[in-house]
Amino acid sequence: MRIGLIAPPWFPLPPKGYGGIELVVHLLTEGLVARGHDVTLFASGDSKTLARLSFVYSRAPSEKIATHGHIEIIHGLEAYSQAREFDVIHDHDGLASRAMGVLVHRLVGTPVVATLHGPADPLTQEILSSMRHGLRFIAISEYQRGGLPELPFVATIPNAIDIDSIPFSAEKDDYLLFIGRMIADKGAHNAVEVARRLESRLILAGKVNEEPERRYFAKSIEPFLSDRIYYRGEVDTATKDELYRRARCTLFPIQWPEPFGLVMIESLAAGTPVIAFRRGSVPEVIEHGRTGFIVDTVDEMVEAVGQIDNIDPGECRRAAKERFGVERFITAHERAYRTLLDEGPSWVTGSLPGPLVV
Repeated sequence: MRIGLIAPPWFPLPPKGYGGIELVVHLLTEGLVARGHDVTLFASGDSKTLARLSFVYSRAPSEKIATHGHIEIIHGLEAYSQAREFDVIHDHDGLASRAMGVLVHRLVGTPVVATLHGPADPLTQEILSSMRHGLRFIAISEYQRGGLPELPFVATIPNAIDIDSIPFSAEKDDYLLFIGRMIADKGAHNAVEVARRLESRLILAGKVNEEPERRYFAKSIEPFLSDRIYYRGEVDTATKDELYRRARCTLFPIQWPEPFGLVMIESLAAGTPVIAFRRGSVPEVIEHGRTGFIVDTVDEMVEAVGQIDNIDPGECRRAAKERFGVERFITAHERAYRTLLDEGPSWVTGSLPGPLVV
């Protein structure tokens, strides 16, 4: 199958630090190539891939992500200008790119499917609903999919990670871990509160580059740093894996309806249970009592830390491999692409079969 994969242009693939979408697209790209598909990846020129790499920007323009929206448009134009070369185009980029996908499908006929990586907020619902007659969609959780009931979904495919690449340990050090962007939605301040109440060690790691991140960090995190509460900065993959491997547990105290949350499955793969707030997709990822605990308040999170040693690290690893492994992820995408090709152009007119849930 000839597949065009459109990644966001802002960070290279695979990501060296921050970049959850980029990690997922990288795994998908390399997995499809390994299965014999003819894949072209549209990403920054400093990306590493076994696929054919097509790019506009030789180096990922990460520093311009907040101010140069035209970069995404130019990146999308490069990809969709080659639409006739593919059986399927799979778009992981932003709304501007998807709008081009609608036009390309109508003019050229190449099927376009877009994976939704963001939340189903009212503005997103309105914009995506206007695209529903030109695109099919893949959701990353049933929670996300339920917030967009009007969209023609071809599949729900949870994100995946390369489980075997993440080191496992059943032996843990006595520290709590938080990994994520330093913004209020991710809830690092709640992790700090839990650690202060328990007088426990806490290691925080995450990106502090953009102005909102810097403001949040200065106000809500930095004043509480000490010899017990320590910020490691934005860590590379090897350091992140080691932090997961040795942590007693990972705190995931999100303040928004997270559509998936790669942090959770990365932690489980390392054998480290997760304590998470009951928001968004959390109940679809964490199995309460098996791979961690789902709680509703900071008080409950504090209490759950005291019970965390009852969770078996080996069971966390097994659950991650069963549910979020790469092979299952690639197979689900192949099925989704074949469904698009089997339907042909009829789905644009509204003749839709039932959605495929994998």
